[in-house]
Amino acid sequence: MPYTISAVDRALALLEALAENPGLSVTELAKVSGNTKSLVFRLIFTLEQRGYVIKDPATRTYTLGYRPLFLASSAQDNVALIKAAAPFLDDLARSSGQHVNLLVRDGVHSLCVALRTALDSGRLYAQVGRRGPLHAGGGPKILLAFAPREVRDEVLAGPLRAFTPNTITDPAELAARLAAIRETGRNESRGDLDVNAFSFASAIHDAEGEVIAAVSCAGRLDRLPAGSEPRLRDLVDEAASRISEAMGWRQRFNAAVG
Repeated sequence: MPYTISAVDRALALLEALAENPGLSVTELAKVSGNTKSLVFRLIFTLEQRGYVIKDPATRTYTLGYRPLFLASSAQDNVALIKAAAPFLDDLARSSGQHVNLLVRDGVHSLCVALRTALDSGRLYAQVGRRGPLHAGGGPKILLAFAPREVRDEVLAGPLRAFTPNTITDPAELAARLAAIRETGRNESRGDLDVNAFSFASAIHDAEGEVIAAVSCAGRLDRLPAGSEPRLRDLVDEAASRISEAMGWRQRFNAAVG
């Protein structure tokens, strides 16, 4: 990539490293980034001056500062999918009483771009801005099922990390599950990413019919009301359909002319 500016690329890599591992020192940042301590010090000093990182003077470690929040807020306001989905995520959260997640694919990872939190459903894996696997969880497997073949092949080639005893780590079994998901556009998981969690998820389409995201409601298995599964599935399907329509997808029209 002849137009890549290496200093910018390295600075962004440091920010991502701190997002995933807050509280690193210059030495630790140099190790995880593969850069020299001298270079990391100059980069981190610059980022600190701009408010993107904060230094703890007692431990001489760094965490993200306030400026990334400004960028995140601007992204939330400007990304079409997030804006289009917002009212339907709110509706789903109110009607389901569960956590609601909006996920997109970021390479071979899932990325949570919006979240509605239920007060009494416990803390789950998904957090806004957090990347996760594609082979585990309700929404992530939808993103993997509809990803380009080269992405599916790369993930299936492994390694498939076991997050819980219920995580699918056999490539053939996972491939079969992905094929079933492509038939229905929906998926559910129980304890394969969070050991005591469930997730009901459905695919979101853009105007051309491509799957661009997944919406899910999730919560703790021990707080899932008995007999509520059919209703939750229907609520998630309805939310996915409404978000897809807001993105320009007209299922019946596209099916007629396809």
